[in-house]
Amino acid sequence: MATRRYRIIFMGTPEFAVPSLQALLDHREEVVAVVCQPDKPKGRGRKLSPPPVKELALAAGIPVLQPTKVRTPEFLEELRSYRPDLMVVTAYGRILPGPLLSLPPLGTINVHGSLLPKYRGAAPVQWAVLNGDTETGITIMQMDEGMDTGDILLPGSLAIEPDDTAGTLAVKMAALGGRLLTEALERLKEGNLPPHKQDERLVTLAPPLSKELSAIDWQKTAREISCRIRGLDPWPMAHTTLEGKWLRLFAPQIIPGPVREAPGTLCRADKTGLTVATGEEYLRIGEVQLEGSKRMSADAFLRGRPLAPGLRFPT
Repeated sequence: MATRRYRIIFMGTPEFAVPSLQALLDHREEVVAVVCQPDKPKGRGRKLSPPPVKELALAAGIPVLQPTKVRTPEFLEELRSYRPDLMVVTAYGRILPGPLLSLPPLGTINVHGSLLPKYRGAAPVQWAVLNGDTETGITIMQMDEGMDTGDILLPGSLAIEPDDTAGTLAVKMAALGGRLLTEALERLKEGNLPPHKQDERLVTLAPPLSKELSAIDWQKTAREISCRIRGLDPWPMAHTTLEGKWLRLFAPQIIPGPVREAPGTLCRADKTGLTVATGEEYLRIGEVQLEGSKRMSADAFLRGRPLAPGLRFPT
């Protein structure tokens, strides 16, 4: 007997959502429509650029909807016309209303970038790195009108490596999300996907990132600063100041040892990187980007702009 194919409307926008949509296509589900955010201007020419999910959907011949508003009766009727059994959401980028979530008979499920109830909100991947966690994961959840408050359907964990940035971790988590989504659909068809309430005592939040988080305080420990640099890469990027300009920092490495210099002191500047004293241990910076320039290795930067040990970065 052939396995039933669900009629699915997929809602997602950025690169993080692409593996989820690809998983549905590889699983041969019937994706009847894709909903994503409108095209946005990008680059110096500010040319309108389609979201990554739209590009995949069009390549697969799937109708794409890009509403400016999702709460209108007209949009709800348009979705209803596709007769979906289920809706799947991965990083769509907007709060969705109850009538939309409950439109399909099987409701709406979400591929969320944390192990709920930890890190509810817009930036769960980044906050896991910022807070120095060693493990995170993906939760397939039943969506309700709250901010990631719905029942847990299927969690899956993932280790955070010491050199992971928010960007590299997001790639791994997106791939895990696609695999878990496929497993969740199989269990749903078997009647083996029971919901579990979230433990409200364990809730933490992951609010949107802002540029106010970017400035480095060298009095923090090397580990805390490393987490800040990696958690804000690729956006909004951590920075210190060099001669009145922002110097963005990447690829940190903790150098153990007692610190003798004041926090923010440049102790070594060579092809291995910029070694800076912190409130506890040293931190070696492997890549930098001076305001108005491009990102490069510290070695390449120093060849064009030598820095002498003893320089103090502001805290």
